[in-house]
Amino acid sequence: MNDHEKLNYVEFPSSDLDATKAFFQKAFAWSFVDYGPEYTAFSGQGLDGGFFTSKLCSNSANGAALLVFYSNNLEVTLAKVSEAGGKIVKPIFSFPGGRRFHFVEPSGNEFAVWSDVAP
Repeated sequence: MNDHEKLNYVEFPSSDLDATKAFFQKAFAWSFVDYGPEYTAFSGQGLDGGFFTSKLCSNSANGAALLVFYSNNLEVTLAKVSEAGGKIVKPIFSFPGGRRFHFVEPSGNEFAVWSDVAP
């Protein structure tokens, strides 16, 4: 259901839509709907969104927003991300309330995964 004036959709650039889709399919079991050769959408992942063809990428070091996944088992999720071709750019670290790591997917977009579950 769409909620009035609430976040509803997010879009990311992708220099390689096929590699981006393959990564998210393998690491997080996402499915996609293609809307032409330059756009693909995902849904049912907590927030719906899509990827559009672009040479740019979303990276927090450049001031971009950081989208953060939640995991019940951070080490298992880190292994899945790595096995799917994600590059770990900040290994697991602790912060008040939990632990997290950051990764980039094949098109260079940065994401993080956090957990409040102790190892």
